[in-house]
Amino acid sequence: MKFSEEDLDRIIEMAWEDRTPFDAIEVQFGVSEGEVIRLMRQNLKPSSFRLWRKRVNSGVSQKHRATRNPEIERFRCSRQRQISNNKISKR
Repeated sequence: MKFSEEDLDRIIEMAWEDRTPFDAIEVQFGVSEGEVIRLMRQNLKPSSFRLWRKRVNSGVSQKHRATRNPEIERFRCSRQRQISNNKISKR
């Protein structure tokens, strides 16, 4: 898949965020977990990629739905601005 520079930056940003699950990235961009990993590998320095993978798999990150608290049903913080289709709307 070919992404604009802005979309690619947003996907990488969302992948770095601990609370943003891979499901949220897939909903907004149609990119599966495996594709996110591939994008991160291609666009990060090798050492940065290794740090990211270690963090995602360490249990600190809540990227996988199985590791998330079942009471959390949202993709974002309740105090964060509303995001729809990767565009931040005004309050």
